[in-house]
Amino acid sequence: MVPSPVTGPLIPRKRPTQERSRRKFDTMLTEARSLLIEVGFESLTCEEIAARAEVPIGTLYQYFANKYVIVCELDRQDTVSVSNELSEFASAIPSLEWPNLLEKYLDHLAALWHSDPSRRAVWLAVQSTPATRATASLNEKILAQQVERLLAPLTPDQRTRRTMMSQVLVHTAYSLLSFSVQDGHDHESTVTELKRMLAGYLLLEETTAADD
Repeated sequence: MVPSPVTGPLIPRKRPTQERSRRKFDTMLTEARSLLIEVGFESLTCEEIAARAEVPIGTLYQYFANKYVIVCELDRQDTVSVSNELSEFASAIPSLEWPNLLEKYLDHLAALWHSDPSRRAVWLAVQSTPATRATASLNEKILAQQVERLLAPLTPDQRTRRTMMSQVLVHTAYSLLSFSVQDGHDHESTVTELKRMLAGYLLLEETTAADD
């Protein structure tokens, strides 16, 4: 069942406050992530998630209205983990060594996508409907806002474009990381091209600013 049109993001009905409830909540999400890899989004059901998590289906529905909310919550989890790592990366910026730092950070992200197939499974799942895409877009914007702050000292003359630049950088990285781990694609070569693309984009801005 496709969710009805919504005016806000797809989020859990509530979040657990007690330790026992948090464990159940986390277990349901863990099992949903595993099932997503095994059966794909189309075959994913709340009933099977509840069965795997060993909770009554009513317990699952206390927190999640449907599977679309569940995959959006998984996407939020992935966003939080990347956001935390991006904060550490940002602590080293500005620096004359930023191209090397960017390469190391992209290598780190690429390793996450290569070693954890659920990253791509979740990313593809949230592209499935307008409501899930809208929620995923909000999650991407969280990362884009961090990238925008990171870009500020590197692109001092691009204040009006920086928001769009950041959104393009984040979406491009996610899209190509998803592409890189598809069957039949060369992961390492794709990541190399991604690094060239993003570094070249930023170096062009730096060169243009210097010329001005």
